[in-house]
Amino acid sequence: MKVKILEAKMTYTKADGYVGQVQFEIDGSPNQYEMTLHSRKATEWGYGLFFLNESGDEDQLLALEDELEEDDELFDFLVQAAQDKLVRL
Repeated sequence: MKVKILEAKMTYTKADGYVGQVQFEIDGSPNQYEMTLHSRKATEWGYGLFFLNESGDEDQLLALEDELEEDDELFDFLVQAAQDKLVRL
């Protein structure tokens, strides 16, 4: 699966912990996606996966979510893209 990062960002505050967003596209997919991230200590990450610009096929979104759950390398790649843009507030 070839992933292209469109934009990434992450902030850290003592009150909120780490909050990030990664916008990306996948070769062969007609949609672009956004993943929001949250972690208190940057070890265990909660996330939400959404279509970026417009709604798409829900089955594709669910399949990508399954892929993120199973493919640690892909998930870590997206988290790292956000962490690389970390700003401490």
